[in-house]
Amino acid sequence: MLNQHKILRVLQLISLLQKEPAKSIRFMSGFIESTERTVYRYLDLIKELGFDLQRDSFNRYFIVSDSENLETEFTSEEAHFLKELVLTAGKNNKLKDALLKKIYLKSEITIQGNHLLNAHLGKVVSDLSKAITEKKQVLLKKYQSANSNTISDRLVEPISFTDNYSSLCAYEVETGENKYFNMERMALVEVLQKQYQHEDQHQFDKPDAFGFTNSNGLPFDIHIKLNLRAFVLLKQEYPLVVPFVKQEAKTSHYILKMTINNPKPVIRFVLGILDEVEVIGSVAFKDYLKNFVINTLENNKNDFDN
Repeated sequence: MLNQHKILRVLQLISLLQKEPAKSIRFMSGFIESTERTVYRYLDLIKELGFDLQRDSFNRYFIVSDSENLETEFTSEEAHFLKELVLTAGKNNKLKDALLKKIYLKSEITIQGNHLLNAHLGKVVSDLSKAITEKKQVLLKKYQSANSNTISDRLVEPISFTDNYSSLCAYEVETGENKYFNMERMALVEVLQKQYQHEDQHQFDKPDAFGFTNSNGLPFDIHIKLNLRAFVLLKQEYPLVVPFVKQEAKTSHYILKMTINNPKPVIRFVLGILDEVEVIGSVAFKDYLKNFVINTLENNKNDFDN
């Protein structure tokens, strides 16, 4: 995982240095929670990758934007390896240097820069990566659960990150279940000295773009037309749907077609901007959506009458 930590910090520095104003060595070392000596090594690596790294009269560093001269479109091979790069740190792959040079010049990519740039999340990712490597239990301090609407500490055995580090798959000791924990809802991560106790029960099912796995049940094929505003909102809330969205020829509309593992997040999104989307299919999903609306209205009516 040492290579993974290095890549995460280099990505943080690249994004940081591309934003004004220029940054001092001391500021950067505090930002990535490392030594000034390490920052200098990372800056040398950034220069080797081809970035135009400059220093101002106050000994502060910045990256000169040269987006017009750089090839910013990813090849299919590079796009595939982009996931593997951060998740598995494939240091020997020849595509690595080209990808690191382009990664923050392309907005619609699998790994979202905001997650890596955020200093708090970067520290959380680093601590959890260490725990996974050393097979140690972790206490998720003051975790905010959207399902139970509670804030509590969770004792878990971390297993793996989902794409773009948005969630952690971990075995929860209290419930005996493998769950997905949203990274942004973790106030603090405490790596314990206790080793894994339930590794034989660990299971990682890759979630869909909306965060649900096959074990969640209720799979549906969906086919939805969105206007530009709806597409932008969808992309912001669920960035992993981007590869499944195509712009409709000769129109300003976008088409989302994919298989999902659970209809709940899609239904919430659709009902939130109903006048800006059109649910085309599948028939099964349209029927489920219709019944969901009818049952919800009926339950609300009963509650009001009572």
